[in-house]
Amino acid sequence: MYQHDRAAASTAPNPVVVTGLTLTCPDVVAVARQARPISLHPDGRRRAALAHSMAEHIVGQRSVYGRTTGVGANRVEAVAADDRGHGLRLLRSHASGTGPLESPDRVRAAMVVRLNQLAAGGSGVAPELLDGLEVALVAGAVPAIHRLGSIGTGDLCALAELGLTLCGDLSWRSGGPPPVQLTSTDALALISSNAVTIGEAVLAHHDLSVLLAASEVVTGLSFLALGGAAEAYGAPVQGARAHPGQALVAQRLRDLLALDGGAARPGRRLQDPFSLRAVPQVHGTAVDALSHLGSVLAVEINARAENPLIDLETADAWHNANFHTGYLAHALDGARSAIYPVAELSAARLGDLIDPDFANLPAFLADGPPGSSGVMILEYVAHDGVASLRHSALPAALGTAVVSRGLEDHASFSTHAARLASTAVPALRAVLAAELVAAIRALAMQDGPDASYPIRNAYDLARTSLDPELTDRPLSADLDVAGRLLEAYGAAPTA
Repeated sequence: MYQHDRAAASTAPNPVVVTGLTLTCPDVVAVARQARPISLHPDGRRRAALAHSMAEHIVGQRSVYGRTTGVGANRVEAVAADDRGHGLRLLRSHASGTGPLESPDRVRAAMVVRLNQLAAGGSGVAPELLDGLEVALVAGAVPAIHRLGSIGTGDLCALAELGLTLCGDLSWRSGGPPPVQLTSTDALALISSNAVTIGEAVLAHHDLSVLLAASEVVTGLSFLALGGAAEAYGAPVQGARAHPGQALVAQRLRDLLALDGGAARPGRRLQDPFSLRAVPQVHGTAVDALSHLGSVLAVEINARAENPLIDLETADAWHNANFHTGYLAHALDGARSAIYPVAELSAARLGDLIDPDFANLPAFLADGPPGSSGVMILEYVAHDGVASLRHSALPAALGTAVVSRGLEDHASFSTHAARLASTAVPALRAVLAAELVAAIRALAMQDGPDASYPIRNAYDLARTSLDPELTDRPLSADLDVAGRLLEAYGAAPTA
């Protein structure tokens, strides 16, 4: 679905203009995964330059954390005005991450988020740092940033590694623009951000949103295969309990299944199991949770969240705790906990599809001699994914940490909340792919859905993509194809 090469950048007609005020989540995804070119708006650079000049003036008047002092518990230690090595020492000491390297798309997401934040004009870094980030993003250069080292109060290790790479102290993982000359006061101003966490959260939010949209298509296919009762999706039902996400999911199902415009079509049963009947309520909760997460991310990627904040309006430095990303941690926790029941319902529908007493089809949708297994094993695959999602749904924000000699006595753990959201993506994809393979097989055994249903397009796409052979065989390739189909369904639900 995504291109990760510079050729895409050279042909992209419209660069993402980084202003410091208007970056969007889709912009971040495009830069991170489609190699979309970027351009730093002159106003953003001027804003950063003004904040830098202001910060240099302020430190001549009074003590400013990280500029005239050490950091953390070392805030009481004064830094000499002529100590030009303070910033580089700070970066070197903090560039101590470990574990695997971050993927290039997450690093590019972090870089464009941090560039945009710096262009907002609250950090006081030298504008040459913004120039360096812009050149690196345009060139496709990626620094080597380690995955472990953050607790949700600033991605200090990761951004210190970025800073050292920009100034030439560390090598680029790929590409490599000329080194940027850092001033002694740039270090803390650069790393006082959660840009790496925010970037990962943006990508996970995108992926989960695509899969959630696709899950409605998969649900619709299973609904038809199982002879579901449309009454539960009716407009009067949704209007009686008007949560936005619930109403949206029900409307999309009615659109996919051509259920509006008359009396509700009867199903095979008076009432379906919850896995069919409660889809608007369960999926709607996830829709609203992801919507809330998107709103939080829209704030974070355009925030002046540095400590201290160099405020242009008051011409002063304000010491603060905007590095604490509690809003993001709780929004991510809420989104993951809302996604988990979506997978539970999917696995339950899969169980219904392979049950001959419920689906009125051969056991396990098998086609062969007695004892053939059909898609029996897909239940195991799906429940493996459900178990992973159950684990990832545990709240990260319940963590606690006391560091730097007790001065920093709380942490948001938004970083871990974002990592768990990333972990949820392949697990949810596996669960939905398993249901999709079974639903298409079940519909094929019934000659497919009526051509008048808009969802027929999704069925036809799957039938031409999946192996039609029904005899016992490995299903791994089918699951891979189904995973790619989910991307198409999520982008255009009736495709």
